[in-house]
Amino acid sequence: MCVAVPGKIIEIYDEGPLSMAKIDFGGVTKEACIAWIPEARVGNYVIVHAGFALNIIDEDEAIKTLELMKEVLDNPNTEMTWDTKTAG
Repeated sequence: MCVAVPGKIIEIYDEGPLSMAKIDFGGVTKEACIAWIPEARVGNYVIVHAGFALNIIDEDEAIKTLELMKEVLDNPNTEMTWDTKTAG
């Protein structure tokens, strides 16, 4: 299973022909290519998978997703249920 993770852009720079960013994932900083979303700016939250930022999301959605991921990681043996009526 692959998981794309939200993070906050804290720095943008060029590395050769690529637009890159340092992204904060709740205290862990990683680099990712942002070439696919040239409108990205410092302070934006982005979804990152395999070193590539895929899209920009709003801060509320990013925080909700990070909280859910933390809950899952903190409780690995808990069965999760999904409310498909409210799922976005």
